[in-house]
Amino acid sequence: MIKSFKTIPFFCVLFFGITNCSKNIYRKNIQPDKIVSLKNNFKNNFYVGAAINENQILEKEIGSNSIIKKEFNTISPENSLKWMFIHPKPNTFNFNVADKYVDFGIKNKMHIVGHTLVWHAQLADFMNKVTERSVMMNHMQNHIKKVVTRYKGKINTWDVVNEALNEDGTLRESIFLKILGNTYIEDAFKLAEKADPNANLAYNDYNLCKPKKRKGAIRLVRQLKQNGAKVNEVGIQAHWQLNSPSIKNIEESIIAFSKLGVKVMFTELDISVLPNPWELVGAEVNQNFEKFEGDEKMNPYTTSLPETVKNKLAKRYQDIFKLFLKHEDKISRVTFWGVTDKDSWLNDWPIKGRRNYPLLFDRKNQPKKAYHSILDLKSVSK
Repeated sequence: MIKSFKTIPFFCVLFFGITNCSKNIYRKNIQPDKIVSLKNNFKNNFYVGAAINENQILEKEIGSNSIIKKEFNTISPENSLKWMFIHPKPNTFNFNVADKYVDFGIKNKMHIVGHTLVWHAQLADFMNKVTERSVMMNHMQNHIKKVVTRYKGKINTWDVVNEALNEDGTLRESIFLKILGNTYIEDAFKLAEKADPNANLAYNDYNLCKPKKRKGAIRLVRQLKQNGAKVNEVGIQAHWQLNSPSIKNIEESIIAFSKLGVKVMFTELDISVLPNPWELVGAEVNQNFEKFEGDEKMNPYTTSLPETVKNKLAKRYQDIFKLFLKHEDKISRVTFWGVTDKDSWLNDWPIKGRRNYPLLFDRKNQPKKAYHSILDLKSVSK
């Protein structure tokens, strides 16, 4: 709470810059739930959050940590709960940062997301060396039981399985599929439910706005539910561009998944403003485009973003959130993949060394036109 006008200059510089402060935004003795922020603007619609990195979890970044606490009511861990970090060896678990992540969410009264239990990437080395089904199953059971049980009643939503589908909707040839067979996804969901019956359980993937992959995800979720697995939500990773996917395709996906009786989450929202290689396939992290490193055409905005592109980004975000509000009854959460532009993975992916501008806050922790374009939308009360 702002207790006096003497605190306003620092607060304004931190969040909005002096020129954007006004007596209408910050007033003496203003209540926390009345402060202008994303979480307050959409509090009657859906959770709004961000993926946070280790420095932010450990509260080492004053600027971005202030944004997180002010703007968001849900958090996801960018890396700290992934297998290679939390379970690096068969009988070794490292909960140090993960514990602090959960504590951060509890302290700030946030909806806490666990990302992710079963994923073929960022997997511990020992898992990629397993050749026997019984050994692999034992490791998966141990991992899910140990991690989910530790945070039972604290982590609200788990991304149980991440990116298990190919672009044509078939199951990806991951180490899990190869060793465990096509029942591993169902097994993972049932193990997670057993470890914490009250947690929301989700399937998460990218390119789910593309018809073939969306159809495969619908088929997967329907089969899981028919076989008695608990699936509460589907996470659509929203790693999008200025012109794609279309609003029409996004809307079709919201409607299609909601018909399965699950809520829709937009779990990794960012909008790239840079050109991408034509061979790029979604958010597949194993793609390599070293041949484009240093190519000026692929990194056109090395110092700042032109006003025309800032306007396009603002319009794109506004159109997307208009759609989210239209279907607020079907959507449980919208999470940005990062807090500020300097935090974004898109500075180094799919081409290392680029300067991207995909989020709502710039490298100086200031809100961008895109931020204000979203706040300009009038929140619709349920």
